[in-house]
Amino acid sequence: MEFFHEPKIDWMGKKWFFIGISIPLLVAGLISMAVKRGFTYGIDFRGGTLVYVKFNAPPDLGRIRAELDRQQLKGETLVPYGPAANHSVIVGLDLKTTAASSALDAGQRTIVAALNGIYGEAPAGKTDFNNVNAPTLADGLAAADPLQLASKGGDIQAQYKDLANAMYAFRNSSQQGGLITDFQQLNGVKGVTPAIVSFLKDNYYLSNYAVSKVEIVGPKVGADLRRQAVYVTLAGLGAMLIYIWYRFELIYGVAAVIATFHDVLITLGIFSLFNKEITLTVIAALLTLVGYSMNDTIVVFDRIRENVRLSKRESMLPLVNRSINQTLSRTILTSGLTFLAVLSLFLFGGEVIHGFATVLVVGVIIGTYSSIAIASPVLVYWQQRTGGGTRPTAVGTSKGSTPAPARSRAERQTAGARR
Repeated sequence: MEFFHEPKIDWMGKKWFFIGISIPLLVAGLISMAVKRGFTYGIDFRGGTLVYVKFNAPPDLGRIRAELDRQQLKGETLVPYGPAANHSVIVGLDLKTTAASSALDAGQRTIVAALNGIYGEAPAGKTDFNNVNAPTLADGLAAADPLQLASKGGDIQAQYKDLANAMYAFRNSSQQGGLITDFQQLNGVKGVTPAIVSFLKDNYYLSNYAVSKVEIVGPKVGADLRRQAVYVTLAGLGAMLIYIWYRFELIYGVAAVIATFHDVLITLGIFSLFNKEITLTVIAALLTLVGYSMNDTIVVFDRIRENVRLSKRESMLPLVNRSINQTLSRTILTSGLTFLAVLSLFLFGGEVIHGFATVLVVGVIIGTYSSIAIASPVLVYWQQRTGGGTRPTAVGTSKGSTPAPARSRAERQTAGARR
């Protein structure tokens, strides 16, 4: 499919216009990083506590945030995750709030206390069944002995432990999602009798929420993750440089890496300017951006290489322009469809993958732009600097071969007259 039939756009003639776009974006991002002394990192990088909470109705995030502030939990984050029908939220506490290891656990207890303040305090003498663990439930059953197992003999602790584990597994199954709304739902669990249900009603209550999982990230782990993220990104760029050096020539690899580095810096600069968090999903998106940008650049470079082989006497500027124009339809088709996909993620994907989608939206635009406006001008500049601006190096020929010199116009006219 072709959107344009033999376009004649002078891309290299607009290189200073492109430079005028890139430099302000790069400078603004670098200044923002310098002023803010880095980035705003997510909890997985800076450390802290992540508490995964499921509600039985859509939660009021504003009210929860206000209650957490009242509990002196500053810097918390509330992020819905999963399908909207699950009513699930990730509550994140900053490392500054939970600096010590003991304070990390205290942070979880404070979140539970804040939720109790919103959804009602526990009835006197009763325990929340939705947030009790299996050992505690087993101990409560063994102490009360609602099945009167003591009179029958046998290992009471082991039998109630198995029963508690069965109820705990049912509560946390994918069907229930960690939340029981009625004790009668437990009637389907093996070993649960009316006596057990009656005991639970007398000693437990059902809250409107359940803490399904808690993740604690210490400061050392966060620092290690930041360092590894930098290493992984640089290793990816280095590996691609070596591949393109082998597949094309060194200058092609250098131009592609410069363009990709330009894309990563601009994307990070945008995150710094808008105070968006850098998380593990953002790093994954940056690596995806590196691959996407490099692939788009290689498509243009491959066409340049083909045209160099076919038109050895054509000057570099028109050859590069023609190569970009020949791949323009393909670029618009692939980049356009990719952009629609990532834009859908950005608009409808939810808060959890919002950072990931933001990188991809920016990356598709910047990556497509840099393949034309950054990588190709770098290649042309190098060819002109090394004396290949009039006749580009025939990529793909053996390194020891030297192409025949181009004849001047006068020589060609003399040869024609002799014939």
